[in-house]
Amino acid sequence: MNAPTTRRLTVAQALVEFLAHQYTERDGRRHRLIQACWGIFGHGNVAGLGQALLESGAASHEGAPPGPPALPYLQGRNEQAMVHAAVGYARQCDRLSAQAVTTSIGPGATNLVTGAALATVNRLPVLLLPGDVFATRPADPVLQQLEVPSAGDLSVNDALRPVSRYFDRVTRPEALIPAALQAMRVLADPVDTGAVTLALPQDVQAEAYDWPVEFFADRVWRVPRPAPDADALADAVRALRGARRPLVVAGGGVHHSEAEDALCAFADATGIPVASTQAGKGSLRHDHPADVGGIGHTGTATADALAREADLVLGVGTRYTDFTTASSTLFAEPGVRFVNLNIASFDAHKLAAACLVADARAGLEALTKELSGHRVDAEYEAAYRAAKAGWERRVDAAYAAEDASVRPSQTQVLGALDAVVDDTDVIINAAGSLPGDLHKLWRARSRRQYHLEYGYSCMGYEIPAAIGVRLAAPDRPVWALVGDGTYLMNPTEIVTAVQEGINITLVLIQNHGYASIGGLSQATGGERFGTDYRFRAEDGTYTGAPLPVDLAANAASLGMQVLRAATVGELRAALAEARGANRPTCVYVETETADTVPGAPEAQAWWDVPVAETATRPAAVAAREAYDRHTAGRRRHL
Repeated sequence: MNAPTTRRLTVAQALVEFLAHQYTERDGRRHRLIQACWGIFGHGNVAGLGQALLESGAASHEGAPPGPPALPYLQGRNEQAMVHAAVGYARQCDRLSAQAVTTSIGPGATNLVTGAALATVNRLPVLLLPGDVFATRPADPVLQQLEVPSAGDLSVNDALRPVSRYFDRVTRPEALIPAALQAMRVLADPVDTGAVTLALPQDVQAEAYDWPVEFFADRVWRVPRPAPDADALADAVRALRGARRPLVVAGGGVHHSEAEDALCAFADATGIPVASTQAGKGSLRHDHPADVGGIGHTGTATADALAREADLVLGVGTRYTDFTTASSTLFAEPGVRFVNLNIASFDAHKLAAACLVADARAGLEALTKELSGHRVDAEYEAAYRAAKAGWERRVDAAYAAEDASVRPSQTQVLGALDAVVDDTDVIINAAGSLPGDLHKLWRARSRRQYHLEYGYSCMGYEIPAAIGVRLAAPDRPVWALVGDGTYLMNPTEIVTAVQEGINITLVLIQNHGYASIGGLSQATGGERFGTDYRFRAEDGTYTGAPLPVDLAANAASLGMQVLRAATVGELRAALAEARGANRPTCVYVETETADTVPGAPEAQAWWDVPVAETATRPAAVAAREAYDRHTAGRRRHL
């Protein structure tokens, strides 16, 4: 008897089974491409994808009828947060495995937009499956439908187009086949990856179709390691050999490519110092002699001084954002040139660079081989190592707290955490004043310890991302570092962590407002207007007493174990207890608001935030004068 050539399933059932058979492969190691699906159900997906996920899960249980490999379901509380969790998972998995997110139509779908932008900006894969209005329009409009008089085929899901690397609306069952294949292609492509959206009309999700069985066969998407072009490699080697003060800028592409060992070998062989972006920090261990720390607006004095004097910059897997380049003022040497090693041609061509379009690991290995015998001048190497040692003393001073009975500063919180963690811990942050302190001070011990989302710097990322990281690495302690402003944006996934027993630790820092934006406001003439969490004063400004908000009580009400720390000593004990806890735990600490890195200049490198050109208040007038001085140093590298 001939085997059947088709299977009759709904579109949602077919998509779930298809996703369960998709894999990536790199270096001979295979990974499931879509590991799980987050979801919040409503009338746009409850009877379609919801029913399909239910069947898929039931088929995986012992004693259940034979069925497709299950696509595990994860219950979220906020659609944006579900995307953040999926992004955290994908980053921890080096982009080789991802997760899907399904929502209803209307606000459920539009809540995906911020998370999608974050994923695409950071080049991290996530599959979005929002429900959509009826394709057949039996009732028009339906609940939550956006009516556009000039475009009958438009829905709120179209808001996801500009923030998705691939977008399709599946209006017929058979259209799922090419759409799903294109979606997988983009998710697995290290150049094109980001948010991928398949909008699924709710009637089409429930419609049955006879699917070719080949659609459900195991499919492997190989992730290549393209080598650099021979001529481009020769040009890069020639430039590096001729440089007197070269500098490597390591970006997130080093981590995505698992190129840390190759970078270490390159630095060992050549002696070229390595500075890192927020995404690239940890590319070298903090104690490697060539690691000079973070670069740019939030960088170390050592790295930024080297950047200003560098005559050649080798960018590896970096996008050169304005924080890295100090808004095009950092690389100040008149004759400075750039060589960019990047798997994406778009990024490799930035700053008029000589381009090595290649995988980071393959490119670094080729460079190391071709530079055999070459090393930077011993005097240059000795100088940056001495500067590195000097910066480490500043870190020690920032972390130190001789009196354990006082309230800690924010940098002392980091010092207490530094004393508790080891190579296995993961530190997650995204926004506020913490990214600057972490980029300058944190001593990254392993390749995935430092997890800063600073491409989109999205408040509310940290807690759900910690869940995603812990799902990807269940044996690693995971810390979400969150200020009070960020916590109030999106604490709801604490409930998910409690429900699923996902053991994350939240370090909740209470500093009564937006510390980072407050400092920026002060520097740009805004006088910290609207940045503190305080009562209104008699003059109408928010300069009264701090708000009596108990965020620790809130975290406890959501199911977390909460440890309160009022002093440095209590903080040290609480962090140690939290690291050994077997349930989601929050360490709550109120910090001193005045906090600077000892011995560091007020601003290591400039960041361009335009200041009012005309103003009457003295603070804004002075800020504009400073702005004009800084812009005079801005340049285009051509």
